[in-house]
Amino acid sequence: MTSGADLHGFLNDLRWQDLPAPVQNRIRLLLLDLLGTALAGTGTDLHGAVLRYAARNLSGGRSRALFCGTRLSPEGAALVGGMTIDSVDAHDGHKLTKGHVGCGLLPSLLSALDDRDLEPSGEAFLTLLAAGYEIGTRAGIALHATAPDYHTSGAWIAVCAAAMSGHLMGLGPGVFGHALGIAEYHGPRSQMMRVIDHPTMLKDGSGWGALAGVSAAALAAEGFTGAPAISVLAPEVAGVWATLGTDWEVMNQYVKGFPVCRWGQPSVQAALDLTRDRPLRAADIASVEIETFHEGTRLFRGVPASTEEAQYAIGFPVAAALLRGRVGVAEISAPAFADPELCALTARLSFREDDGFNARFPAERWARLTVRLSSGEVLTTPDTQAKGDPETPYSDAEMIAKFHDLAGDAAPHARLAAIEAAVMGLDGGAASFKALQAQIFPKP
Repeated sequence: MTSGADLHGFLNDLRWQDLPAPVQNRIRLLLLDLLGTALAGTGTDLHGAVLRYAARNLSGGRSRALFCGTRLSPEGAALVGGMTIDSVDAHDGHKLTKGHVGCGLLPSLLSALDDRDLEPSGEAFLTLLAAGYEIGTRAGIALHATAPDYHTSGAWIAVCAAAMSGHLMGLGPGVFGHALGIAEYHGPRSQMMRVIDHPTMLKDGSGWGALAGVSAAALAAEGFTGAPAISVLAPEVAGVWATLGTDWEVMNQYVKGFPVCRWGQPSVQAALDLTRDRPLRAADIASVEIETFHEGTRLFRGVPASTEEAQYAIGFPVAAALLRGRVGVAEISAPAFADPELCALTARLSFREDDGFNARFPAERWARLTVRLSSGEVLTTPDTQAKGDPETPYSDAEMIAKFHDLAGDAAPHARLAAIEAAVMGLDGGAASFKALQAQIFPKP
C-alpha cells in the first residue's frame, strides 16, 4: 500500500534547517502554549478521571503521562495527555479544520518517543512537532472535504498520530500506509455538535484520536492491515496535500486568548473591547443582545454547572467579560458559577444569528454586541473577530504572558520560568530535549 501524498518521505526528509525562521519561532511558542494549557488541565476533574482510568487499564509501558510521572502504555499516555490539554479549552486551533491539532499531536509524539527510549535533539523534536502540525492540519481539512458530517478533531488527529508514531517506529512505506488507513477507520468519528448541545467531558475527541492513532501504528507493525486512508489518498484531496513542505500551516494556527470555545471568543472579545475604557457594573446593564454566526448561538447560554459547560458557553463568558474585564481559568471554574451578579446578567442576554456572519464562517468568525444600559443609553460594538487569528496574531510577549497567566494556579512561578526556559532553549543537542523532559515529566 502506498503511504499516500508521500507523508512517509516527508517525515524522513524534513530537517530543522528546512523550516523558515518564522516557522521555527512559531513552533516553540505553540509548544509553550500547549504546555501551559496542559498544566492548567491537571487541576480538572477530567484529568483525574482519565488518569485513574489509564493507570488501571492502560499501564505497564514506558511512556509517561504529561506533567505526572505515571508510567503507561504509549496509548495510555497519548490518551491522558490529549484529554488533559483538551480539558481546558485554551489551546491552538485552525479555522478550516474547525478543530485543534496540537492537543492530540504533542502527547502522541511524546509517548512514542518515550516508548522507544528516543532522545532527539531539541531541534529535531521541534521539527517533528512542526511536521505533525502540517500533517494534522491537512488531514483535518481533507476529512471535512470527504465526509458529510462534522466530526471532532479526534477523527483526523488519529491519522496524524499514526503518521508520527509510525515514523518513529521506523515503519516502511507500505506498513506506514496501513497505519494511516487503520487510524482513519478506527478514529473517533464523534459528532461535534452533540457536545456543543450537551457539554460534557467528551470535548473534542482529541485524546481518543491520539490513542487510536498510536494504536494504529502499533497494529500495523504487527501485520494488521487497513483500507487506504481516503483523507490522504482520495483524488479530490490531492490539492490539500500538494503544498506539504512548501506552505506552512503552522503559521495558520490561531491562538486563544480565553479558555472557551473559539466560536464564543468573538463575542467575548467584543465585550472586553467595550469595557476596556468604560467599566460597567451589573446594575448598569439592562440587557445584552449577542449577534453572531449559527454555530456560536448553539453554545451553552445559561449559568454553567460544570467547567465543561462554561468552556462551551457563550452567555456566561460574555457576562464575565463585561463585569470582570477578563475571562480566565477562574471564570470557567465552579466558584464563579455562584456569583450572583454574573448569574443575573447571564439571564439578561439574548442571542440572534446574523446572515452575514453565517456566510463568512468558518474562514471568519464574527460577533456584535448591543448593550442597553439602565440609563436608556445603547452601546453597540463594531463587528468583531477575536484576536489570535493568523491575521491578528498575539506577539511573542503576549503568548509568554498567557502561558504564565493560564498555568499560574497550577505551578509556582519558578517552575513556570523553568518550563519557559526549557522550551525556548530547544536549539541544542539531546541535552536540550532532556531539559524539557525534566520539566514536563516530574519523577513520581
